[in-house]
Amino acid sequence: MNLNATFIAQIVVFLVFAWFTMKFVWPPITKALDERASKIADGLAAADKAKTNLALTEKRVSDELKKARESAATVRGGAEQQAAAIVEEARAEATRIVAAAREAAQTEAAVAAQRAREELRSQVAVLAVAGAERILRREINAEVHADLLTNLKQELS
Repeated sequence: MNLNATFIAQIVVFLVFAWFTMKFVWPPITKALDERASKIADGLAAADKAKTNLALTEKRVSDELKKARESAATVRGGAEQQAAAIVEEARAEATRIVAAAREAAQTEAAVAAQRAREELRSQVAVLAVAGAERILRREINAEVHADLLTNLKQELS
């Protein structure tokens, strides 16, 4: 065999093999590689998007927490003011109750003192009659001398 004929046959076989590979083998491989590259690019884009979304979500969460803290501070301040107002109302009510009780006690004491004076006057009148009876050693008719007893009560007042 001739070296040139073998060389030409090998070139022809190589060209047929290259054409066959480029026509039937190469496109599925490039297609698979392109799909793989596309999936990787999509995955990287999704990861970047997820990072961006995570950063935005963290910012929104921190903003919401800040708002919630401010709202809680406002509510706490309102509650403290309301509690102070309730305490003041209770103090004012207690003061009113104490004043009313003091006034009622003073009125009751005045009424009791007046009753005691009236009772004392009656007892003094009885004692005066008894004393006069002993002095005179005779019985005095209380019905006859009612005016005398009334005048005596008025003088003691």
